Amino acid sequence: MIIIKLDSLLKSKGISQRELARKTGIRHPTISEMCLNTSRSLPIDNLNKICIELDCDLSDIIEYKKEPLE
Repeated sequence: MIIIKLDSLLKSKGISQRELARKTGIRHPTISEMCLNTSRSLPIDNLNKICIELDCDLSDIIEYKKEPLE
């Protein structure tokens, strides 16, 4: 399972979703979906913009957790 940790990262840096959207040019609804962990896709260019703006690594934004096979 892929977990998007953008919401907690923004909170720790004191930056709002709207501010991140404005600074990166990424649509606010897209950032909101990422914060709610409901995104169906994560374009690499968006992840790159976020890493640059928040001065962070990709692992600060997304995490992989193994799930048991059914």
